[in-house]
Amino acid sequence: MQDYYRDNPERMILRDHLAADRTQLANERTLLAYYRTALTLFIAGASFVQFFGHLVMVMIGWIFIPLGVAVALIGLLRYHRMKGPLDRLRDRAGSNGKFELPG
Repeated sequence: MQDYYRDNPERMILRDHLAADRTQLANERTLLAYYRTALTLFIAGASFVQFFGHLVMVMIGWIFIPLGVAVALIGLLRYHRMKGPLDRLRDRAGSNGKFELPG
């Protein structure tokens, strides 16, 4: 996000609004990727603990479970860190349906 739009959000044109929307969608896709990875780690850890009797496999399972929770929390933190500035920009710019055409 450029400093120009932080200071002058009302100057955003259609292209800038669409870029902000694409960034928001990318942010949501990234959050879902974090959750997918976290769920995979958690389920793999639980499976290792439940179905394998070897001590090394059980220890790996117990490492995967909190690692999955940590990945989910990191993903949520990164999502909110990016969502905040996008929401503030959108609120300050106001969407009144009138866009300037570039050029």
